[in-house]
Amino acid sequence: MHTLAYADVKTAADRIAGHIRPVTVAPADPGTEPYELHLALELMQYTGSFKARGAQNFLLAHRERGTLPAAGVTIASGGNAGLACAWAARRQGVGATVFLPATAPRVKVDKLRALDADVRLVGTEYAEALAACEAFAAETGALASHAYDHPLIAAGAGTLLDEIHERIPGLDTVVVAVGGGGLFAGVATAARHHGIRTVAVEPENSRALDAALRAGHPVDVTVDSVASDALGARRATSLAVNAVHDDAVHSVLVTDADIVSARRALWDDRRLAVEHAAATALAALTGPAGDRAAGTGYRPAPGEKVCVVLCGANTDPTDLAQPHSGVSCRSGEASRARPDRHDAP
Repeated sequence: MHTLAYADVKTAADRIAGHIRPVTVAPADPGTEPYELHLALELMQYTGSFKARGAQNFLLAHRERGTLPAAGVTIASGGNAGLACAWAARRQGVGATVFLPATAPRVKVDKLRALDADVRLVGTEYAEALAACEAFAAETGALASHAYDHPLIAAGAGTLLDEIHERIPGLDTVVVAVGGGGLFAGVATAARHHGIRTVAVEPENSRALDAALRAGHPVDVTVDSVASDALGARRATSLAVNAVHDDAVHSVLVTDADIVSARRALWDDRRLAVEHAAATALAALTGPAGDRAAGTGYRPAPGEKVCVVLCGANTDPTDLAQPHSGVSCRSGEASRARPDRHDAP
């Protein structure tokens, strides 16, 4: 099983310096909570998500090694990793072929085509798009990237934590959403180096990391969440599982209703239009008081310095004008009619 070291994150930071936007960190309203809350606005990153970091690190490393083929690069994605890969590939002067589920959000498909990517829509889940991508790479010789399960991708994502650490002296805790685990693996590796706790947040119906930790190894899970367009991996990467070290990491779950509520609050209170995946991290703090035994939610201690990573904004914001965004908060259950499910991966 693969592991990630802090040295990998530092090498990535040196490699991508000047190629990505340094993260903006904004303090939340002071005095409203007994802890100190900050928001890392990684939704302002190139291509609208943190994925640009890993994509740049991956392609620049291959450029350095002379292993970037004329056939270009290919990737399977829910959307965000594909956008980052296509953007980085265009900067390197090579083509990108991106495989997406046919259910991918229209906003992401349109952005991919605007980046001159060759977009292939396959199946209804990420796993089907991945199989088609792997077959394409074997047939054409294109360089196969990965949405999250690669050390270069995870190390690139981890550079975000170093920037957050520089901006918030004395940071105690960073909160991140988890899909396949690339962002989590990179951030947790860097956070552990700095003595910072990582809270890994997953939707209760898309819990690949939680299931892996319970089983002791990566296992397949069923994916059915309002955030599954971005947090829809069936299986967590071994990099993520190996990044969990004792009390340095807390793995928690949140409901779809709480995710939708957190997303709406970011819009109503701050005019931030984020993906459900980004709202998933905040939902750990804003939902009902967590139950530690059940692994739900996270409640910081008084005086704790916390930073929530808002990881992406590639979403169709029109549903934010609707009263409930397809979720009944009274019942606490996600509606089967999920408007954003068809408009964002």
